[in-house]
Amino acid sequence: MPKMKSNRGASKRFRVTANGKIKRHSAFHSHILTKKSSKRKRNLRKESHIEKVDVSRVSKMILK
Repeated sequence: MPKMKSNRGASKRFRVTANGKIKRHSAFHSHILTKKSSKRKRNLRKESHIEKVDVSRVSKMILK
């Protein structure tokens, strides 16, 4: 039986913390930044954790 392959796109987008939670970056921070306020852009820089409903799906993709 061959090894399971991880989803390479997901591996680049998500990171697993020491506690086992999965971090992600915020969307909407790559272009068209002129119309967004400084506060909004500053808050988009922060990393957050994925939602509980998505944990199993993302875990399978990155083979946690």
